[in-house]
Amino acid sequence: MSWTDMAVNGRILVVDDAMENIQILHAALQDEHEVLFALDGPRALAIARSQHPDLILLDAVMPGMDGYAVCKALFAAPETSDIPVIFVTALKSPEDETRALGAGAADFISKPVNAAVVRARVRTQLTVKRQRDALRALILTDALTGVANRRAFDERLDMEWRRCGRGQLPVSLLMVDIDHFKLYNDHYGHPAGDTTLAEVAGAMRRAAGRGQDLVARYGGEEFAILLPQLDEQGAIGVGRRLMHELETLDLPHAASPTSQRLTVSIGISSMVPREHSLPADLVQAADALLYQAKAGGRNQYRIGAA
Repeated sequence: MSWTDMAVNGRILVVDDAMENIQILHAALQDEHEVLFALDGPRALAIARSQHPDLILLDAVMPGMDGYAVCKALFAAPETSDIPVIFVTALKSPEDETRALGAGAADFISKPVNAAVVRARVRTQLTVKRQRDALRALILTDALTGVANRRAFDERLDMEWRRCGRGQLPVSLLMVDIDHFKLYNDHYGHPAGDTTLAEVAGAMRRAAGRGQDLVARYGGEEFAILLPQLDEQGAIGVGRRLMHELETLDLPHAASPTSQRLTVSIGISSMVPREHSLPADLVQAADALLYQAKAGGRNQYRIGAA
């Protein structure tokens, strides 16, 4: 996909209590964008959380939950705080526009709308968001392996913990450590070690292949695989696939006292977030199980009570 294609495509959520206004905006945008709609604030928040649109066009005056309250709720939630909002409203005064921008809106369009103006403003905001997302991806990516870095993992874990907590769904985590990696670097050299880290990261990506899964370099030769909405048995399956991927890679490790091939140790924990539980509880459990796997001879995974 070219940058031009990226700039014009996007998922737009239109929020307005009048269907005729939604139809006008849909007609203006449907040729270039996927358009979703909601007739009230609570439904808009639910769609934003589940569909994660690229941009929201939001009416200010709605019965019950008005646009300002919707905007505040969007920016308060980690999973929707990065979605730009354009207010599209019959309000016209400078004070109204100032209030909208003060609430966090990226732009303000007065009704009745001009289709060409709406399309231009939408393109501008989508382009800005793409650029911001690209910069953020660089900040949150481990340069050596191409997977997420520790900061990205911490942010995503917090978001998924909240999301799964609302639905009482499991969150699973694999903490993975490359066995005897210091000996590997001493024997083969650090450039070879860097290449191997990238290959192991690729094996993890193949093992955890769902769109919502996250592979992150946690530090040094330790990785984390975050598996939202996957229970313990599903997480065990990912661990087994990872070990199979490494067997297929068949990377030599002549200095290892465990195996002549590169191996990993894995700690697997799975929890359903509860009222008083924390994301750190999941990490601590997986880390303790990883320690058990290493103490038990390495080249294995451990599950259960740490």
